[in-house]
Amino acid sequence: MAKVDATVSREGVGLCLSGGGFRATLFHVGALWRLNELGYIKKLDRISSVSGGSITAGWLGKCWGELRFDKKGVSQNFIDVFVAPLKEFAARKLDLWLVLSGLLNPFSSIGESLVESYRKYLFGGMTLQDLPDAPEFVITASNAQTGALFRFSRKAAADYKIGEIKNPRIELAVAVAASSAFPPFFSPVMLNLGDKAFSPNKSLPLQKPPYTTKVFLMDGGVYDNLGLEPVIKRYDTVLISDAGGAFELEPRPKHFWGFQAYRALMIMDNQVRSLRKRDIIDSFKSRTAMLDYMRKHKLSKDETLLKRVSRKGTYWGTFTDIADYDLKTALPCPHASTVKLAKLSTRLWQFPNETQERLINWGYAVCDAAMRKHIDPRLPNNAKFPYKGGVG
Repeated sequence: MAKVDATVSREGVGLCLSGGGFRATLFHVGALWRLNELGYIKKLDRISSVSGGSITAGWLGKCWGELRFDKKGVSQNFIDVFVAPLKEFAARKLDLWLVLSGLLNPFSSIGESLVESYRKYLFGGMTLQDLPDAPEFVITASNAQTGALFRFSRKAAADYKIGEIKNPRIELAVAVAASSAFPPFFSPVMLNLGDKAFSPNKSLPLQKPPYTTKVFLMDGGVYDNLGLEPVIKRYDTVLISDAGGAFELEPRPKHFWGFQAYRALMIMDNQVRSLRKRDIIDSFKSRTAMLDYMRKHKLSKDETLLKRVSRKGTYWGTFTDIADYDLKTALPCPHASTVKLAKLSTRLWQFPNETQERLINWGYAVCDAAMRKHIDPRLPNNAKFPYKGGVG
């Protein structure tokens, strides 16, 4: 059986949006597009996001109040309000110019330049308090001081080692920048806080300066690139959209110690990510196996037992082979074409319009297959690629 938390999770649906630069931002747009058509956006209780996924999640949070849902829970203005502006943003050339401007400007760091870009082009002066009550948006970063996950939400900004700031008025641009501040170029994004920002908690030995007054944050993917932590121990249904990059083979590793150190870090990072992915997918498979066993032996379904040893949910990723779902009605997505999309660079740098549309199409198609195969086979088989050309 998979190693999942022994606590029985509450009923509800959590969505995890991984990191992966603009590749992830666009892939998740496609997945959310299909979830909206299926009426599942309104069913989400929590959206947890990392890095490029936090750009998508943050924008959805900003747009939420403008979305108009019909009786089936489908937003009829989803494309105009959510998709089109985010697609325009992902056509910008950000990372190189931000790095250069940060290096050349003695009065502003690269992290501060990233915050300013998000503030200017997406979020304005919006704060975490402007996010909706439901679904709950949790934007994650990695705390360079404590080595723990730092979570931003409407209810609290928190690190379990130093405590929480209740009802934080931190800017959404700051939260998304911290979540996507990939080291070493964009990190750290610093939170300069007052002495009394965190709610007092004497049981936390690290609740003291400088941990509570000057918080150094970097990309959430350093700790958890799938964004699982805020969801996996809380809800009994978990949806995972993974646009993370692939571990690249290196036939002739470099001899220089600096390159070797970097390669070692990449190997360790890949192993941790692989273990997380394997663990949650095994949990999904355990549930299926147990249900099959109960049906075969005509046993009554024990939901409490199922929740203790497994999770209901599904995973889809950029490297997924859609044929693995064994769903005859899945949209045509040749694996050779989708692998090319999966291998696009992990950057905050523009993709041509055609590439953008193919990434959105791919996220849409693989989400559709995963949802109809593993969540509810009764969901309508009415998927059509959002844009012409499919996945290429």
